[in-house]
Amino acid sequence: MNYDEFNTFCGSLPATTYVVQWGNSHVWKVGGKVFAIGGWGENEQPAFVFKTSDLNFGFLTESEGYKPAPYFANRGMKWIQQFDSVIEKDDELIYYLSESYRLVSLGLTKSKQKELGLNQN
Repeated sequence: MNYDEFNTFCGSLPATTYVVQWGNSHVWKVGGKVFAIGGWGENEQPAFVFKTSDLNFGFLTESEGYKPAPYFANRGMKWIQQFDSVIEKDDELIYYLSESYRLVSLGLTKSKQKELGLNQN
């Protein structure tokens, strides 16, 4: 996945906002909270950062092409960076970005969720 594809996917999720910050990175938020970052790759290679569940964090830290996210994981947060952005991992990345979005949106206050039209049954 490249950054254009990343931005298109993240922009397709409800109630998201986009900013460029933190070293010219593509930062996606829901309700003002970060759920995905495109940037921080080595040697001009695309890299993507996202929040995970405890279980996925443990699994991905042991998986090839993934590592605890710089700046986030060293503060005890469960964030992962995918640094091996090959086309075979695009479906995985879409899943993890969707999960990150879900986890972050569930962490918003109920009133914020309602205001944004999220997580309504």
